[in-house]
Amino acid sequence: MASGDAEMAVFGEAAPYLRKSEKERIAAQNKPFDAKSSVFVVHPKESFVKGTITSRESGKVTVKTEGGETLTVKDDQIFSMNPPKYDKIEDMAMMTHLHEPAVLYNLKERYAAWMIYTYSGLFCVTVNPYKWLPVYNPEVVLAYRGKKRQEAPPHIFSISDNAYQFMLTDRENQSILITGESGAGKTVNTKRVIQYFATIAASGDKKKEDKSSGKMQGTLEDQIISANPLLEAFGNAKTVRNDNSSRFGKFIRIHFGATGKLASADIETYLLEKSRVTFQLKAERSYHIFYQIMSNKKPELIEMLLITTNPFDFPFVSQGEITVPSIDDKEELMATDSAIDILGFTADEKTAIYKLTGAVMHYGNLKFKQKPREEQAEPEGTEVADKAAYLMGLNSADMLKALCYPRVKVGNEYVTKGQTAQQVHNAVGALAKALYERMFLWMVVRINEQLDTKQPRQYFIGVLDIAGFEIFDFNSFEQLCINFTNEKLQQFFNHHMFVLEQEEYKKEGIEWTFIDFGMDLAACIELIEKVKIIIALKDKLQLVSSCDFFQPMGIFSILEEECMFPKATDTSFKNKLYDQHLGKSSNFQKPKPTKGKVEAHFSLVHYAGTVDYNITGWLEKNKDPLNETVIGLYQKSSVKTLALLFANYGGADAAEASAGGGKKGGKKKGSSFQTVSALFRENLNKLMTNLRSTHPHFVRCIIPNETKTPGAMEHELVLHQLRCNGVLEGIRICRKGFPNRVLYADFKQRSDFILLLDHLFHLK
Repeated sequence: MASGDAEMAVFGEAAPYLRKSEKERIAAQNKPFDAKSSVFVVHPKESFVKGTITSRESGKVTVKTEGGETLTVKDDQIFSMNPPKYDKIEDMAMMTHLHEPAVLYNLKERYAAWMIYTYSGLFCVTVNPYKWLPVYNPEVVLAYRGKKRQEAPPHIFSISDNAYQFMLTDRENQSILITGESGAGKTVNTKRVIQYFATIAASGDKKKEDKSSGKMQGTLEDQIISANPLLEAFGNAKTVRNDNSSRFGKFIRIHFGATGKLASADIETYLLEKSRVTFQLKAERSYHIFYQIMSNKKPELIEMLLITTNPFDFPFVSQGEITVPSIDDKEELMATDSAIDILGFTADEKTAIYKLTGAVMHYGNLKFKQKPREEQAEPEGTEVADKAAYLMGLNSADMLKALCYPRVKVGNEYVTKGQTAQQVHNAVGALAKALYERMFLWMVVRINEQLDTKQPRQYFIGVLDIAGFEIFDFNSFEQLCINFTNEKLQQFFNHHMFVLEQEEYKKEGIEWTFIDFGMDLAACIELIEKVKIIIALKDKLQLVSSCDFFQPMGIFSILEEECMFPKATDTSFKNKLYDQHLGKSSNFQKPKPTKGKVEAHFSLVHYAGTVDYNITGWLEKNKDPLNETVIGLYQKSSVKTLALLFANYGGADAAEASAGGGKKGGKKKGSSFQTVSALFRENLNKLMTNLRSTHPHFVRCIIPNETKTPGAMEHELVLHQLRCNGVLEGIRICRKGFPNRVLYADFKQRSDFILLLDHLFHLK
């Protein structure tokens, strides 16, 4: 066995999926190759193809492609090919000729050989294989342990181990940012990072942990891994691009003790897509949990929740597809059920989780009609309400009365307000979404309580898995929030990779011409988030134009301002956007009408492309108003978990409204008045502060094709991702800069050792 193959033997059956065999490498070296005539050429359909130059004359080059075509192009449309020794190279920054086609074909050829991980300078690129590969087996985990990046093939485990070693040697918190478009494999790679740490840094206190708490089931390692099935059941769904898409972002902090043993973990979540609870597009599905329950794998749940096994009986969960070929809902239900137990939820809490999920489904069947000659709704029967109220520990008649005749506060008194059938329908949807979201956030809090072992924490490694950039046919408020998050993360990446890198040279006194990489995202970020600034004037009598008083507000600020005006509409919001930004910001554009596509109201030029947004219903989504009389009933529910979920909503007012009380109640500050966008920005700022306090490691996930075909790669799709996610720029600065740096103390230590050896050698 060749020496290289012997080294790879420790990886077991994963070896051929991680690195080429010695035999293959020798064969590649001996392949005939003409450096002058072998080129990549621009192609109208395939972006770039391989070819051989047949002639050159007056700035034009004729190339015969591998496919047998003859193309005549300009000089600047051909790119030199790398010698065969660079075939399927593990770090693309090492290539002699570094350009788009070289990077594309290296990824393509590695992907065709099922080598899905590749380094590109300072970070790792992974291409979604759309099939199971043996590259995460236990022996693979052990093989990466303690190895420097250059000592082993590219892998998510290598990134994880390096972060772990850096944490211990540099005594600095680390973060691993796993980013990419929806469907690129972020969640799978996040799971693998957790698997790695749970294996290599196991606390070893298994028996002790089990005895320490009556509630806790399983070890901390089990619990960190078990958090995934539960969060996925309630937070993941099928989208157009991805069968198992996270519809929320998460930052998982894994805490370690001073010696590097696993101490505890916690999870922060961002922006659960609530709208999916009551609405899905045709090719999409709601959250997995609904279909898991209806799979009938646990028939006692069907009986307990008073539901059927047919999703079409429940309008909230059957507007799109109801099955996903790649997901076995029966099997997933057992994983979810088991995770609830491992994570230490009590029997009552577990029952409440299922009952409240069932109640959300029943809410979609509540029907109301308009009273004759009145602007007032009344229930169409009570059967559905009886089921929902039973599951929620409420009185059915009280619930229906609260929906049709809510009590609202006018001054210090409460009055009963009539509701139309449409208003009641809207209120039911809002309550279902709020209930689902609060239950999801409560589960995260409970998971964090269980993951907190009270062991001393010294450092953490944070793993960020956040919804990738989204450009759909229909883009709403949720897409703007997701895309804005990605814009911020890209700016963080640019700053870390490009600005800090160059500042380091300046500090060291290295002669360096600063490079403008043309990746400044400030204009788009400012356009979305800029807050209103009033300029103070020294002389109040001075006449100035209105634009001197106010800077243009960002989209979120305009949206939040509109939410304060009772008479604001989608149209008034759109008009304000156009007044402040159209023609003044190059990132804000009027959308071009497209046949067969839903109307768009404005376009934003993001780093990843231009996105058309539809603003219908944004004011309602952002205000997120709830029927406080119904909330008051929730707060007194016999289902303790439901009462807990809404305990902090609206202080005493909501409870008084349901009881018909007239006393003045004390509202908790901001409990029901903070807009969705303001809360989102607050959370995002916390995340960015967290990230800036760590040493980051970047993993870029790539979608290879739109059809989920294993091994196939669509050139333009992949190039688009490489251009807009910084991969090509990252390689370029790595080549132009100094990617290998050694601290002076380390360098001196090594130099002294070499001098000592030299001295001893001469003594001999």
